[in-house]
Amino acid sequence: MYRNLLPSEIEQLERQGNYSDDWSTVRVADLFLVKNVRNSTLSNCTLGANVTIRDVRLLSGYTLGANVTLFNIGEMTGGGTPKPLEVMNENGGRAIVPFAGMTISDAYMWARYRGRKAFMQKLEAFTTSEVGSRKSEVGECCSIKNTTCIRNVDILSSEEDPTVVDSCITLCDGVVGYGCTVEHGVIADRFLLGEHVHLEFGLRLNDTVVGDNSTLARCEVGNSIIFPAHEQHHNNSFLIAALVMGQSNIAAGGTIGSNHNSRTADNEIVAGRGFWPGLCCSFKHSSRFASYCLLAKGNYPAELDITLPFALVNNNVSKDQLEIMPAYWWMYNMYAMDRNSKKFAKRDKRVVKAQHIEFDNLAPDTAEEIFRGIMQLRAWMAASTSDTVYAQRQENSRRPTVVLKAEEGLKAYEEMLIYYAMKTVKGERLKVKGERLNDWLNIGGQLVAKADMEQLIADVESGAIGSWQQVHERMDALWETYPAQREAHAYGILCRLAGVDALTDDLWQQYQLRYTEIQKYIEEQKVVSRRKDDVNPFRNMTYWDDAEREAVLG
Repeated sequence: MYRNLLPSEIEQLERQGNYSDDWSTVRVADLFLVKNVRNSTLSNCTLGANVTIRDVRLLSGYTLGANVTLFNIGEMTGGGTPKPLEVMNENGGRAIVPFAGMTISDAYMWARYRGRKAFMQKLEAFTTSEVGSRKSEVGECCSIKNTTCIRNVDILSSEEDPTVVDSCITLCDGVVGYGCTVEHGVIADRFLLGEHVHLEFGLRLNDTVVGDNSTLARCEVGNSIIFPAHEQHHNNSFLIAALVMGQSNIAAGGTIGSNHNSRTADNEIVAGRGFWPGLCCSFKHSSRFASYCLLAKGNYPAELDITLPFALVNNNVSKDQLEIMPAYWWMYNMYAMDRNSKKFAKRDKRVVKAQHIEFDNLAPDTAEEIFRGIMQLRAWMAASTSDTVYAQRQENSRRPTVVLKAEEGLKAYEEMLIYYAMKTVKGERLKVKGERLNDWLNIGGQLVAKADMEQLIADVESGAIGSWQQVHERMDALWETYPAQREAHAYGILCRLAGVDALTDDLWQQYQLRYTEIQKYIEEQKVVSRRKDDVNPFRNMTYWDDAEREAVLG
């Protein structure tokens, strides 16, 4: 495939201003052309067809795919031993080694299942085999320009899903996924990016896994695992030592990771998908949040363990109490609730979809959280001796935690379960087979029944699964069976609500009527919640008239 240069070719190359310490080490394809070489030094590289290299002071230890463009790069060196990422915990103990082709699910299961020593040993062995001793790679059609330093970074790119790196400061020891954009002053050290990740505008990133379809800009993020569809783009926010399970947004002023409650920085925050802390939120480590928690602006003085999903959480300073309103999204912001169940899938422009993702905010994981929330609410209401309902073990302090609108929350939770179940079964209850699996895990964005995850771990430990590729094949297979599992789960939810083992025709008709009512309620509430903005005089006062407002806002 490759051959040594002919004497005439060496003479021509030298005449064009090229130089080599030893031309015998340079091997080329039968048909090759070197044209307009400028101000670049190459060492131990393999170049694909139609590669453009200009003003690259040092390019060493890289394999470049076809149609790669490199321009104005100070240093681009590869082939070194990959450095581990110290994710989720600043003191270590959850280190993983990134590799090209690693999914967010891979990173999460390796970082999380530390108590399974045999499983950990197998995953480490898989990675050693995967990484091996090879050059770093840049995939075809990638464009890298105006960047100071790239060191030991694999960049995945293709003609269908190209990656762009432009005007960065440094990228060191990491993997950049297909279709990513990294630009405008980014500093990233020890990282893994999924597909279609945007890093922009002075971001500082270290020891972090960033899930597909996420945007990070202007902020500081370290020692974290972030699942797909995360937004954080304000220059006064930071996220440290956290697991954030995606479809999330960190607002300006968020200091998530600044406050450790032990004598060393060994605490962690775990936030379910849909995590949305408001402006200037500060939390104590360690804290945990159920899915779709919306937290009002505030400095939260103690560790939190918020177990109610879709809740609004507020630190009421004037009353010195923590307040939780269950099902807030469903009751007061249906427009956002409905939009969030659709927008992430609509925005998913990935060509390579190695990481499977559940985008719907009502799914088996959140439905089971709602069920647990219903049981908690009933217990707290039964224990209350006044009109005020007090929650237990939601905050590590002696001050009270008050549940707002508990009765309304219970009703809303039941409506949410019926809506989820009926839209999932889709009028075909007689075709639903299988049992309701009531323990689900979010593995990097893909929902997996706990029993299936335990089987995967057991198969890795026994040797039945012997590589990362086979792990991926198992996750693919689980994704194929997930729709049927989800339907069985939804049917089981309906049976559980009705207190029966199987639905009769009468019960099914009742649920269909209820579903129709809930759908009407959703459409009405979407309009109501959106109209709050349209009729707000303070929001409209900056426009001269309706025509200007509609031209700007649509």
